[in-house]
Amino acid sequence: MSSRSGSEPDLIDEFVEDALLQGLSEGTLATYESNLRYFFEHTNLEPEEVEKSDLKSFLYHLQEEKDGRRGNENGVADRTINAYFSALNSFYGFLVYEEIVDRNLIPSFRKRYLKKNNSGAKESRQLISVSEMAGLIISTLNTRNKAIILLLAKTGIRRKELILIDVSDVKWEDQLIELKPRPKRSNRIVFFDDECARYLKKWMKVREREDPETDALFINQEGDRLLKNGVYNAVTNNAERVGLHDPDSDNLEERFTPHCCRHWFTTHLRRSDMKREYIKELRGDKREQDSMDVYNHIDREELKEAYLAHIPKLNI
Repeated sequence: MSSRSGSEPDLIDEFVEDALLQGLSEGTLATYESNLRYFFEHTNLEPEEVEKSDLKSFLYHLQEEKDGRRGNENGVADRTINAYFSALNSFYGFLVYEEIVDRNLIPSFRKRYLKKNNSGAKESRQLISVSEMAGLIISTLNTRNKAIILLLAKTGIRRKELILIDVSDVKWEDQLIELKPRPKRSNRIVFFDDECARYLKKWMKVREREDPETDALFINQEGDRLLKNGVYNAVTNNAERVGLHDPDSDNLEERFTPHCCRHWFTTHLRRSDMKREYIKELRGDKREQDSMDVYNHIDREELKEAYLAHIPKLNI
C-alpha cells in the first residue's frame, strides 16, 4: 500500500469494526476490506478527497485495465465491478454517519454507470444498515422530521398509523403508544426506547410552542394534523440529501420511503434472533387462526423486555 498519512487505513479498520457490530459476515467484510484498500491504493486519495471524476477513472480502470481472469484479456467482470462499488457505498455510508464526509456519492454514481442485474429476480425494498439509519437521523435538522423517522424506524408502524397518533395516545411512563384501530393491524400497542423517547420529547417542546388546536402528535406548518404526503416528504427529502433516495428512479432499491423504515425494523429484529411471534406481534400482523393461542399467551411486559433487548441502538 502506498505510504500516505495513515488515516485511510485507520478508517477502513473502523468501518470493519462497525460493520461487524451490524452483523455483516466476516466473508463479506473480507471482500469489502480488500476492495477498499485496492481502491485507495490505486487512486492515492484520502476518503474526503474522492470526487465523481475519481470514481469515473476507477471504473474505467476496472473495465479496461485491471487484469481479469479471462486469459490475457484486461478488465474484470460486471459482478466484480459491482462488488467494488458495493464496498465503497457501505464505506461512505459509514463516513456520513461518522460526519467525516457530508454526502455519499456512490448511489447516484452506481445508478448512472453500473449495469443492472437483469436476472429477473424480484426487486426488493432498500435495506439500510444501522449506521446508515443513525446517519440519516443525525443529518435531519428539523426536529419534527427527526422524530418522525426515528419513530417509524423504532416501531415499524405504517405511515397512516403514524399520522393518526394523538398526543394522548403516547404513554410516556410506560414508553408505549396506543394506535388507532386499523383494518391491517391486530396488536395496537407499540413500544419505543429511550432514544426515541428523547427525540419525541424534543418535538413535544417545539409542538407546544406552536399551540395547535389539533390533538395530533405530528402537525404541519399550519398547525393542522400532518398528512401522508407530509410524512413522505419528511423521510424522502432527508434520505435524498444523504444519498439514500433517488426520486427519479423506479428501482425500489434506490428509493428510501417511509415503508423502508418498517422493512428496516423487521429485518434488524430478525437478525438479532428475536422470536418470530414477537416480531409479528410488534408489527401488528394479522394473526393466523391456528396460531391464536400463541398470541393470546404473549405477556405485554415480556414483549416489551424483548423489544428493548433487540431493537437496534443508534447511539444518537
